[in-house]
Amino acid sequence: MTSTITINSDLGEDVGIHSFGNDEEILRIVDTVNVACGMHAGDPGTMDRTVQAAAAAGVTVGAHPGLPDITGFGRRKMAITPDEARDLVRYQVGALVGFLAAHGTPLDHIKPHGALFGMAATDEDLMRSICEVAGQYGVPVYGLAGTAHEAAAAACGVAFVPEFYVDLDYGNDGNLIVQRRPKERTLESVRSRTLQALLEGTVTTVDGTLLPVSVQSICVHSDLAQAPAVARTVREALEVAGLGSV
Repeated sequence: MTSTITINSDLGEDVGIHSFGNDEEILRIVDTVNVACGMHAGDPGTMDRTVQAAAAAGVTVGAHPGLPDITGFGRRKMAITPDEARDLVRYQVGALVGFLAAHGTPLDHIKPHGALFGMAATDEDLMRSICEVAGQYGVPVYGLAGTAHEAAAAACGVAFVPEFYVDLDYGNDGNLIVQRRPKERTLESVRSRTLQALLEGTVTTVDGTLLPVSVQSICVHSDLAQAPAVARTVREALEVAGLGSV
């Protein structure tokens, strides 16, 4: 456990005139954001506005590349090769870096989205391809400790940031259960779940099993209706645990 834990959130997940997040409010609470790069969500205008808003808020920006599946919001698995994964991620990160450069903001990290995140957690070859792009830009990757995310990062010599998720369930293998439509959580459950991870180093799986977790950043999904309240609850829990960011 590090002495400071950050909060991250997925932003810029709009398509044209359709908006799916609580970006403006979330930016006031979190430390870093993962910006959609056009495949599962996001478009050029949204990417530009999101990067500009994050820069103005003093929030660091990472890339959030996903599978090319806007209809399924990147939450449906696809059969892709490691080379295809590398090219998809490189294409999307390169697009975001163009907007970051325009606003004088550096790329902070890479975090795969949705089904790509889940697929890479169990396939080290796939994750190594993603890490290849992170190595190209000299940034860390975000992922789940104890999975192929961490193993591939170590093998590639890429820095790794272990995440904890307060708004998704965990399976007994330590991986996330990614649903098409994530369910809402009570704020009390968010608080207790966060404190359990921070103070006890465990998470309770869907069948009640306790699993060890490593936490350096906590993810709050912005597309939940009460996402800002969830983020504030996590921030309060960090302060209670003495692990909040400055």
